[in-house]
Amino acid sequence: MGIHEVAKRAKVSIATVSRTLNNPSTVDPRTAARVLKAVEELRYHPDIYARSLVSGRSRILGLIVSDITNPFFPELVRGFEDVAVQHGYEIMVSSTDYNSARMAVCVRRLLERKVEGVAIMTSEMDRPLIDQLERRKVPTVFLDVGSVHALISNIQVDYAAGINQAVEHLLALGHRRIGFISGPLTLKSASIRRTAFLECLTRKGILEDEDLVTEGDHMIDGGLAAMSRLLDLPNPPTAVLTSNDLTAIGALRAVHRKGLNVPKDVSVIGFDDIHFAEFTEPPLTTVALSRRELAEKAIFALLKHIEPTSGQPGHGAEYSITPTLVVRQSTCAPRQ
Repeated sequence: MGIHEVAKRAKVSIATVSRTLNNPSTVDPRTAARVLKAVEELRYHPDIYARSLVSGRSRILGLIVSDITNPFFPELVRGFEDVAVQHGYEIMVSSTDYNSARMAVCVRRLLERKVEGVAIMTSEMDRPLIDQLERRKVPTVFLDVGSVHALISNIQVDYAAGINQAVEHLLALGHRRIGFISGPLTLKSASIRRTAFLECLTRKGILEDEDLVTEGDHMIDGGLAAMSRLLDLPNPPTAVLTSNDLTAIGALRAVHRKGLNVPKDVSVIGFDDIHFAEFTEPPLTTVALSRRELAEKAIFALLKHIEPTSGQPGHGAEYSITPTLVVRQSTCAPRQ
């Protein structure tokens, strides 16, 4: 069955069938439903390669993430794909594993597939790769590290707002010795979170204790090791804020191995609010960063260039996301 049969069954033009399959947001919902029903009944499968040759468009968006094994990123991929499909696009996903050489391979693969836009949701990025995307005139949106340009947008996460909410929550409970486990300080986002934590303590009039701030690796094992170091201090913290939820899960294990209790002996707060955070024991208090909102803003930024509503491609822009604290059962007042 071909597109002509679909148009005949749905009683619409071939152009309407094409718009429904390629850009459903431009078609009346009732008409689109009728077309999709005809597609299903006739078991019509468009030839995407032939379609791209005719249109000159791939209708593919690239998505580059840091670590596909971290639950945060598959959840981001899902949100990104949901939003992309709504606009008639497919996605191609690559994972860098925090490796700049692998990042170069990811970018090359995306360019070979002629993606129409790229969302780089990772902190590691080399200037030559950015130049390569610009030379090819590929719209790009970054997470935290982008410098706004004609074809480049940036999504800035207000880490400080999330960190402040977490610290204020602990202070309200009565904690004064608050530790922090950062991510790898080679990553800009990890450095930003660490700085935000220290600045928040200063504003609250709490003296910085270097022993209470240690570096992790955004992994469970790294969180376990870092938390063990903090608990071995002569005067350990009564609460610990971590750079992400995987680190927090490792911290929970370290507390358990010491024969201590969360939150009675030490409170723990994560960052990201991955799906697993609700099912740790105890359920994890964490700073939630919306993957859906991140996906929506990234695709909106790309479509401003790919499908400008005014007829003229938009200029790159800065977007912001503010995390919010989700209080569960891993925090309470410190022992007297």
